[in-house]
Amino acid sequence: MSKFSPPHSIARGPGRPREYDMNEALDKAVRVFSERGYHATSITDLTDAMELSQGSIYKAFKDKRAVFLAAFDRYKVVRNERLACAIESGKTGLERVRNALTFYADSSYGAEGAQGCLVVGSATELAIFDEEVARRVEASFARNEALIAELIEQGQADGSIPSRIDSKATSRLMLCLLQGMRVVGKTGRTREEMASVVEVAMRTLV
Repeated sequence: MSKFSPPHSIARGPGRPREYDMNEALDKAVRVFSERGYHATSITDLTDAMELSQGSIYKAFKDKRAVFLAAFDRYKVVRNERLACAIESGKTGLERVRNALTFYADSSYGAEGAQGCLVVGSATELAIFDEEVARRVEASFARNEALIAELIEQGQADGSIPSRIDSKATSRLMLCLLQGMRVVGKTGRTREEMASVVEVAMRTLV
């Protein structure tokens, strides 16, 4: 189990196991919110996906919005861990940037691409109207932008990326590219198409 995700459990209804893993339930909620969007997701959709009764959901969460916020936080923990693992295998800053871009490309086709990104969906659907969601989205974008800038600077330190590259401006460009890939990925792009975007993006670092 992730060091960022302490175990939680909630009671289930009669005839079902007494305990249910909270993270597993939230992972299922993430899929529903990502695919359908917040407003189109009903409590019934959540009870079906999370395999919980409405009473169990309302006992663990105040309302649908509370489920969404918990699912958002869970989504970010999982994605950040997966991204960190992908980046770690790079031996140079340049390779780590490529790994980060490839991670997003791999999330932007097929079933995962069609599911979409909860952060991007939240930014377009909720952030304008909900300050708490807006803060979470802003923090997520800021973290990714800072991470890419750090990887570029690592590359400049080890000589794999030219020192003339503006790390801040380029990281902002990469952020727009990464989030855009998740949007485009919902339209049924192929792995080859998304991989070609990575190759073009890497040219900005030479």
